[in-house]
Amino acid sequence: MRPTTPSALALLPLLLLVASPAMARDSLGIFENWGAFRDSGASQSGPRCYAIAQPVARRGQPPRGFASVGSWPRNHVRGQLHIRLGRARASAAPVVLTVGERRFTLVGGQMDAWAADARGDAQIVAAMRSASSMSVASVGADGRGFADSYALRGAATAIDAAALGCAKLR
Repeated sequence: MRPTTPSALALLPLLLLVASPAMARDSLGIFENWGAFRDSGASQSGPRCYAIAQPVARRGQPPRGFASVGSWPRNHVRGQLHIRLGRARASAAPVVLTVGERRFTLVGGQMDAWAADARGDAQIVAAMRSASSMSVASVGADGRGFADSYALRGAATAIDAAALGCAKLR
């Protein structure tokens, strides 16, 4: 990571959020607001590679949550979307991801959301490659709606760098 660039500095809090002292993390590159990383595989699922970004900050509030696209070669998983929501959602509230002009309903936990299956992941990643922004929206546990927005400039390059970072590990 090049800490002198504004994009790298913007990703630093996110890296600290997902950091685990038991796992070695290698930077594969910073591309605009997206970073690509490889974890060594200290977990049972083995090494993983992922592209990750924080949502765009709103009205002086620090961004919370993240969006990532990851691969776990040992588990034969590639290009899997994971969204960490910026707020806890209401249990029955749908989670809707909008990428450019396309909308996707995600499977949601209290603070996380994913595509329903590998086909959904592939459709979302394809949409991310051609769009300039995406947002994920739901209703919070407090009953108020919320949305986290992401700039997608650099996302395709970060996703490719993450895929290449795990290519030898397949």
